[in-house]
Amino acid sequence: MKVRFLAKRALATCAACVALWSSAAIAEDLTWGQAMHEQIITIPNLSGTVQLETTIFKPNGKGPFPVAIINHGKQAGSPARQPRDRSPVVAREFLERGYAVILPMREGFSHSGGVYAIPGCNPEYNGRFESYDIQAAVAFVQQQPWADHDKIVIIGQSHGGLSTMAYGAHNPAHVRALINFAGGLRYEGSNCRWQDSLVHAFEVYGKTTTIPSVWFYGANDSFFGPELAHRMFEAYTKAHLANVRLVAFGSFGSDAHNLSGSIAGIPIWWPETEALLQRVGLPTKRVFVATNEGELPVTEIVEGQQPPGLSKLEQPAYEGFLQTQLPRAAAHSSSGVWSTTSGGPDFIERALQNCRGRSKLPCSLYLVNHSIVLSASVP
Repeated sequence: MKVRFLAKRALATCAACVALWSSAAIAEDLTWGQAMHEQIITIPNLSGTVQLETTIFKPNGKGPFPVAIINHGKQAGSPARQPRDRSPVVAREFLERGYAVILPMREGFSHSGGVYAIPGCNPEYNGRFESYDIQAAVAFVQQQPWADHDKIVIIGQSHGGLSTMAYGAHNPAHVRALINFAGGLRYEGSNCRWQDSLVHAFEVYGKTTTIPSVWFYGANDSFFGPELAHRMFEAYTKAHLANVRLVAFGSFGSDAHNLSGSIAGIPIWWPETEALLQRVGLPTKRVFVATNEGELPVTEIVEGQQPPGLSKLEQPAYEGFLQTQLPRAAAHSSSGVWSTTSGGPDFIERALQNCRGRSKLPCSLYLVNHSIVLSASVP
């Protein structure tokens, strides 16, 4: 069980401990709308002495829903001043596939109680220490009637990725898969070979873990570069106990550490994540899109076939839609107005706004990414 540090030893600020969570998640925050059913609650830690600030997103209905638990990284400075994590990009991808999404703030972070445990030059211990709050989130999930208790995926970014892999070393029975976005922790104190310590941490976790995982590390990651990522991966897989895939995806934006916080990163990480989820029997099909107008049911576009309701005048516009980059959306009206938008956190809202600005008749959302919006009948 997680034991709290004495206040004198666990200062809330650790300037030398750095494992940034993605600032891009703030810059590209999404307009969620009522469909997200966002809740902010507190859940107890394992000892019941500390309350953890926790965000929940759930689809419509009573469930039971498969569950994705997303674990945040650490900003520089005081963890208590770190904003509540919503991980909007990753959360939305899972929510729209029918998952309930749980985002616990670990002890000492944001409005959670307790204090952050300063790791020193021991990320292996710190990862295990932090992982007990993930265990608390899983324990909470097991008590909820809306949760599918045997279909859980654990996701972590940066410091949360390290904690995710540490939690996986316990091989919890209800967890099907682990997803590691640039997991690690950098300690810049004196006399600390933090890279070697980090490699050692992953080696220790890999000695017992049997849960399959996928890892994402980019070439221009400002914290954990390609050489270090490969060292961690090689150390973790020495025991050959789990099916693990390292996705070394090259350069991304100005800093690959921000992959999971950027909509532009979805085409990089989702296909590999989808393959892992399918292997372990977790759902991957998008069942709705979340908009300001609620949850709109969707079905996948069949390759080589035109979607229903497409007029001859719209066929060239549809072919152009297929050539645009993800994320993308198209809205249309019965007057023949068609609007395609691509990129940005509000791509769906922009498609509707552009269509409505040009059409005298009502517009409806028609296409999103690889899906047809089923409720998009044009008046």
